[in-house]
Amino acid sequence: MDWLNDWNKALAYLEANLDRDIDPKELGRLACCSAYHFQRMFSYLAGIPLGEYIRRRRMTRAAADLQNGEKVLDVALRYGYESPTAFNRAFQAVHKLPPSQAKQEGVKLKAFPSIHFKFVLKGAEEMEYQIEKREAFRIVGFRTPLPMDVEKSFQVVPKFWAEIGPRQAELVPLMNGEPAGMLGVCTCDEEENFYYIAVASSAPAPEGMHEWMVPAATWAVFAGTGRLPEAMQELQKRIVSEYLPDSGYGWAKAPDIEVYLNRPGEESRFQVWLPVTKR
Repeated sequence: MDWLNDWNKALAYLEANLDRDIDPKELGRLACCSAYHFQRMFSYLAGIPLGEYIRRRRMTRAAADLQNGEKVLDVALRYGYESPTAFNRAFQAVHKLPPSQAKQEGVKLKAFPSIHFKFVLKGAEEMEYQIEKREAFRIVGFRTPLPMDVEKSFQVVPKFWAEIGPRQAELVPLMNGEPAGMLGVCTCDEEENFYYIAVASSAPAPEGMHEWMVPAATWAVFAGTGRLPEAMQELQKRIVSEYLPDSGYGWAKAPDIEVYLNRPGEESRFQVWLPVTKR
């Protein structure tokens, strides 16, 4: 499958550059998606954030280098640590002992093997979706800068929802477009990335709010219900791990959209709009 080949090329690049700076944009290019989408998809597929996987692989290599007699400072510099203190902290987080002890005979170290993706057929629940082509549409709402590092963005978004939650009522009168509902939109712009809590609207943006044009795209739209944010995250994980690999589509370089449909007191109903492109 082309999808698997592309992703395994990205992993091969990662392994070949553990002793160099790893460019997230190159990982995305090899996997035919954006750097931001690559990080999200990796965490869903591998069950571990990309940054943590890289740290574990580097510390696995570092332990082997130390056991081969190399100096701690040389190994620290090789894997991007400018001070022995930072390297010592990272090494102990993985191996539970300082790097100086790694040279001792009989010491117990941990090894984290490299990942290789393969397609596994499993009997999961059915997934209903529809493919929609949409022209560009305008959104109005609140926004916050979103780090391109997915691990950090996972911390920013819940805090932003907690902050804006009491002000969502200000958005309701502005809502006059599709998709109808409260929207969570990640612009996925590698130069200037924002997360919006907004509505589709043609109304002027009130003071303190922002407007943005969601570009024309093709979307795979999935519906879900359940407790938030767990149900939303579980649906996103299933989309990436079960639908996307065998769908004939790739993750397009376009915004991610979450649509929240329920009224207060109702069971949470939502949609995930995944931007897709034919492979």
